[in-house]
Amino acid sequence: MARRVAAVLLLLALGCLLGILLLCLGSGDTRGPPGFKYGIVLDAGSSHTAMFVYKWPADKENDTGVVSEHSMCDVEGPGISSYSSNPPAAGTSLVHCLNQALRDVPKEKHVGTPLYLGATAGMRLLNIANLQASDAVLSAVAATLKSYPFNFRGAKILSGEEEGVFGWVTANYLLENFIKRGWLGEWIQPQKKTLGAMDFGGASTQITFETRDIIEDPRNEVMLKLYGQVYKVYTHSFLCYGRDQVLKRLLSKLLQAESYQATVPHPCWPTGYHKRLSLSSVYDSPCTEKERPSLALNTTVTMVGTGNGSLCALHVSKLFNFTTCSFSRCSFDGIFQPEVSGNFIAFSAFFYTVDFIQTVMGRPVRLPSDLKDAAKTICATSWSELLQKAPKLEKRLSDYCAVSTFIYLLTTKGYNFNNHSFPNIAFQKKAGETSIGWALGYMLNLTNMIPAEKPSSHKSMLYNYWVILILLFVVITLMSLVTAVCLLRRSKSSTI
Repeated sequence: MARRVAAVLLLLALGCLLGILLLCLGSGDTRGPPGFKYGIVLDAGSSHTAMFVYKWPADKENDTGVVSEHSMCDVEGPGISSYSSNPPAAGTSLVHCLNQALRDVPKEKHVGTPLYLGATAGMRLLNIANLQASDAVLSAVAATLKSYPFNFRGAKILSGEEEGVFGWVTANYLLENFIKRGWLGEWIQPQKKTLGAMDFGGASTQITFETRDIIEDPRNEVMLKLYGQVYKVYTHSFLCYGRDQVLKRLLSKLLQAESYQATVPHPCWPTGYHKRLSLSSVYDSPCTEKERPSLALNTTVTMVGTGNGSLCALHVSKLFNFTTCSFSRCSFDGIFQPEVSGNFIAFSAFFYTVDFIQTVMGRPVRLPSDLKDAAKTICATSWSELLQKAPKLEKRLSDYCAVSTFIYLLTTKGYNFNNHSFPNIAFQKKAGETSIGWALGYMLNLTNMIPAEKPSSHKSMLYNYWVILILLFVVITLMSLVTAVCLLRRSKSSTI
């Protein structure tokens, strides 16, 4: 009997100790469930602008922890660099999405929500072509952003290397390759290899990956210290190798080859497709100005699709220089690149092009030969057939032959992916529910949300773990009471 009473007292004592522990731990925090903090990034690309609203639990120490995409908004119209002749319109174009941000972020959080705008290769090109216009566009968008109640922290043009590295950070952060939270709130370094990142925008393309090789050109080397780990990263951004600029440069090569005749065949366009265009629409970019003819730029030319995949590949290959290299190895245009290794994630126009091949054309893309064959099939498909397959994609439908061919040449002849390494590329738009791109990595960097040093493993208790402790306390207390009642009944029955 004495032993039973002792057991009850022990259980009650444990329950009381747990209760006292809860009171002691909780005395400094009676806020209940954590709220969220928010951040807004406008990704001002060459062809369009996208706004991302991010959120994360407000109780994270130093704001570290998993950030997710709360919402996004595509700005109507072209990229801000297109407003060089009317800069105020660049600011006005953002209003619809900024008004959405006012609704998406709780009103009481507006003042504390950081707001950033980062412009990429479209504005880099405008900055090269017309510095004054570039500054005027940035000033106009900054004026619009300042008029909103958020914490505006600047509008700037990112370098190609920044764009590449921030895309790499975003992908690896979202896939928890740097660090992750254990179920008790402790930090765990998963010892996973990082993913390489490949971005394909409207005016530039980037490749970024961790490497153990010597990076022979210091301009391509970035050393990062994240969560106490040091990463040696190779990165390069190829300006004028984005989708839209590639297509312009291709038009220029074809016009040159045919001496700017009134009618010019286009082997990458489908048969049955033709278009009248002015020379000014081809030579309005720093990427093509060196090839500008002496003809008046208001001269118009009719280009007629011939759907010849082999000839298309020949002309697209002329956009690269595979011969010049002053290093032990190069990708193209004399740029050093170590051997690609590990897994990669390819997003932006990489994803959209491969998605078109797989969903519209119904072809798998596992090996380089799959991509090459798919490009040839698209090139050989007539305009009427393509329209029948994907009427909603009419605006860009004529360009899939050229872009698929370009991606094949870029990844194989350019970056040197082969039958062994190509299957390691995942063509993805998102990781979970969050878009992959430079925007999240940019915000994480500017808000110091990824510390250089490894965070302390002893974190303040999260709300979820409070709930677990309270339930534990209740269960132990109930068990103690039930045991006590049972023992009392037994003792009464034994005395009768």
